[in-house]
Amino acid sequence: MPLTYSEKVMDHFSNPRNVGEIENPDGVGEAGNPQCGDIMKIYLRVGKNADGVPVIDDVKFKTFGCASAIASSSMATEMIKGKTVEEAWAMTNVAVAEALDGLPPIKMHCSVLAEEAIHNAINDYRVKHGMAAVEASGGHSHHAPHA
Repeated sequence: MPLTYSEKVMDHFSNPRNVGEIENPDGVGEAGNPQCGDIMKIYLRVGKNADGVPVIDDVKFKTFGCASAIASSSMATEMIKGKTVEEAWAMTNVAVAEALDGLPPIKMHCSVLAEEAIHNAINDYRVKHGMAAVEASGGHSHHAPHA
């Protein structure tokens, strides 16, 4: 039986936002699922807002995977662009799936990969800037780090 995808999933799959790489990124994170072969790589450019708080100025992704993986990457990057690093960390896979008007249950792992790749990119940024990496609780963290 074929999977049914929402219009938003199909839109973000057919016209993905923020595809590509950032030269000399402030953070890079990768996540993959060996069972299905999906691999996601997230690139971050981090600046500071008027209060000196780290903000995601730009974000790009490269994803090798199915429609759900590409749509999850696209939506996740749209959701964190312009957010503080702390707000970006707090974004959950469930929020990504809901923003896409749902994913088939068998494809929910794709939204988890997006969350994990973003966490890995933020931790890469943190380590490069002399901060400690934050432990993500099983890929579904609801606690934001202090940047």
